[in-house]
Amino acid sequence: MRVLTAVFCMLIGSIPIGMANTIPTLKEVFKNDFLIGTALNEDQFYENDILDVDIIKIQFNSITSENILKWESIHPLPNEYTFEAPDQFVKFGEKNKMFIIGHTLIWHQQTPMWVFEDAKGNTIDRDALIERMREHIHTIVGRYKGRIHGWDVVNEALNNDGTMRESPWMKIIGEDYVLKAFQFAHEADPDAQLYYNDYGLECASKRAGAIALLRKLQENGIPITAVGLQAHNTLEWPTTQQIEDTITTFVELGLKVNITELDVDVLPSAWQYKNIDLNSEIYASLNPYWEGLPASIDQALTNRYTALFNIYLKYHASIDRITFWGVSDRNSWLNNIPLKGRTSYPLLFDRNGHSKPAFDAVIALKKQ
Repeated sequence: MRVLTAVFCMLIGSIPIGMANTIPTLKEVFKNDFLIGTALNEDQFYENDILDVDIIKIQFNSITSENILKWESIHPLPNEYTFEAPDQFVKFGEKNKMFIIGHTLIWHQQTPMWVFEDAKGNTIDRDALIERMREHIHTIVGRYKGRIHGWDVVNEALNNDGTMRESPWMKIIGEDYVLKAFQFAHEADPDAQLYYNDYGLECASKRAGAIALLRKLQENGIPITAVGLQAHNTLEWPTTQQIEDTITTFVELGLKVNITELDVDVLPSAWQYKNIDLNSEIYASLNPYWEGLPASIDQALTNRYTALFNIYLKYHASIDRITFWGVSDRNSWLNNIPLKGRTSYPLLFDRNGHSKPAFDAVIALKKQ
């Protein structure tokens, strides 16, 4: 208890030990609005990363698997499943009484090529791939039936213009691969919540494609609980109006909306510079805050999170869960994607596990 209290004091600042239990946490402050979650890596759910583990236990009541339930991790070879890490992830969530999310069953990335090929390396036919999908989903969802409470069934099936992405799933099975995936997940665990998860749905064209796709699911009687908005934001994009339009559009379909991979990137966009020399002037310009975040940018981050949570609170009746994509800045994916080695600041906790002004601002919204 002394260790936990000490870490708690570190997170919120210097306070008397006797007052530690009176300091609000994200999960407590928003308990009547939505679950507050985070994505976990192996060091965290094996409890090796002590600093992050204490933040997780104190602040969050929902967890999402970052990588260990993706196909290449859990089903790397045709007759091989690796359940040790996923089992530990679920045990961690159960021990801490958390709402557990499985990410993700069907995706065009992090899926081994053998899934789409026969023993000779030839592309398999539609029926064979459907059967592989069915076996994979039934095995994994069935194993965690009643323990993993919600699944990102299909991830990122759409192009930015709203058309279906030409993934191997699409090319071999056709558009109904999405319906099949949801059907199999529901068969394996009829009580699990099922989600479609994607990024950029705040763009009208992509959102229109998602609406068409989800209507097909509904028209075919396929159960879907919510749409997952990944919410990988920048300081300027998307606009608050785009976010509101997106939420209300999906609610009109009779669906809930979850914010599934929340962060705010304060660094310059670098997606067009994936292969540049790390010693170049261009790289230096794309990694401007390696010595620390300027006060002006920190304030902009605080303002952005304040605006986001104002929207989420406005529509809290339609939002079941807010999940941050990472625990602290130290382990954010944005440190290494799209460029390795950058110093990013996208979350509410810094590299030392301290809460940031953005954290205080978000908490303060419920005190007004």
